[in-house]
Amino acid sequence: MDRKIRIGALISGGGSNLQAIMDACEEGMISGEIVFVGADNPAAGGLEKVRSRGIPTFVVDYGSIIKQFKKGQGKAVLPEDFDLDDVLAKQSLFAADSDPEKVRNFMMTRAVAEAKLLEAMEPHPFDLLVLAGFMRNLTPYFIDRINTVPGSLRIMNIHPALLPAFPGIDGYGDTFRYGCKIGGCTVHFVDYGEDSGPIIGQKAYEITADDTIETIRAKGFKLEWSLYPDCVRLFAEGRLQTVRMTYPLKSGKTYEGTVVKITPPPETF
Repeated sequence: MDRKIRIGALISGGGSNLQAIMDACEEGMISGEIVFVGADNPAAGGLEKVRSRGIPTFVVDYGSIIKQFKKGQGKAVLPEDFDLDDVLAKQSLFAADSDPEKVRNFMMTRAVAEAKLLEAMEPHPFDLLVLAGFMRNLTPYFIDRINTVPGSLRIMNIHPALLPAFPGIDGYGDTFRYGCKIGGCTVHFVDYGEDSGPIIGQKAYEITADDTIETIRAKGFKLEWSLYPDCVRLFAEGRLQTVRMTYPLKSGKTYEGTVVKITPPPETF
């Protein structure tokens, strides 16, 4: 891409990965600029980092929305274009044997919050949305309104484990408790599942006998701050291609999935 890409970001906390991406943009490593930062709670410390730069910010208070819904005040404010059956058919956050009422309530409360996110994002056109420590699962309702072009994925996330191992909220802790000898972090595109989207990049570190959860988190964070900007750079350069692949299995069946191919940089003369 010749022009700078416009990058939107969602955070929940201090925004250290967002800081790494902003620094990479300012240093010219990424041909891009942050055009907005949203948070799911008013106390997200990363908001102050970007306000001082004049970047637009907003908050959608998920906690308040969920509380209102549980009190019976939420159903009336479901977005008009929300189709519960469609969302339930697409989602893979919950297993088939999950409590149906719990799943429905989850999807409805998140749709209310996600509609507010979409409304707050609308004045700020963007090419890529990065989840920089955004501690909320996104539903098909939101994802489908960002990924509007078939085959063009525009939501990127970083996860503190070597996916597909240890999805969920405590990747570094799970890695340590399982006794792994190698840990790492993964950047991936977001799909309808939890940390299950196509992998863009990964970095790994060794776990020694002297390591603790705190030391492997420190190792992981250092790698995150390098990996995430690098993956955003590849997106900005137009070098990430999603491809549907089919592989034969020993059972005679086939496995089909979407993978990310990284194309070579254009030749320069």
